[in-house]
Amino acid sequence: MFTGIITGVGRIAAVHDLGSSLQHGKRLTITAPAGYLDDVGPGDSIALNGACMTVTQLDAASGCFDIEISAESLDKTAGLAEPGPVNLEKALRANERLGGHIVSGHVDGIGAVTRFEQVGESWELRILAPRDIGRFLAYKGSITVNGVSLTVNTIADGAQGCEVSINLIPHTVQNTALGGLKAGSRVNLEIDLIARYVERMLTAQSPTLKASA
Repeated sequence: MFTGIITGVGRIAAVHDLGSSLQHGKRLTITAPAGYLDDVGPGDSIALNGACMTVTQLDAASGCFDIEISAESLDKTAGLAEPGPVNLEKALRANERLGGHIVSGHVDGIGAVTRFEQVGESWELRILAPRDIGRFLAYKGSITVNGVSLTVNTIADGAQGCEVSINLIPHTVQNTALGGLKAGSRVNLEIDLIARYVERMLTAQSPTLKASA
């Protein structure tokens, strides 16, 4: 589990094919900030742009670690198939503060940035989310964008999907990889975990109980 509070910005430094077909995934080598891997070992979980991945090997001295990402995960995420900056978050420990909201590290859909511009001292980020996850988004509710826990300010449902507006304070822009977004950028989205259960409870049908003989 994660909280959506980014603990470092890394970079995908190398991408290697794990096979020659479309069914094969890739091995990524990620560089992390100095000292970031001091308490990390093989098998630990680290979220990359909001997608939970397993560390397969690492070199703490050089600040690099590898992960293997399947073809399925590559198909369901954005920004993990080529070199570039990525938001990093280590898995949550039970005794740590829940600074953002409960994040599972499972990407629910890919959104498209429609606007990213400075407004006053902050930045307005608008994202067009797929229609099938629009029903899980709520005014002042939580959404995870490329692994960052954010608050929804406005919602507009349309034929093409659900457009949400989010305010980013300067600290978020400066300390995550979100500052590199622009109109047309694809982003990983995860809906609020509680919304999943609410939707299930409202739509699930109770089985018919037969009276015992």
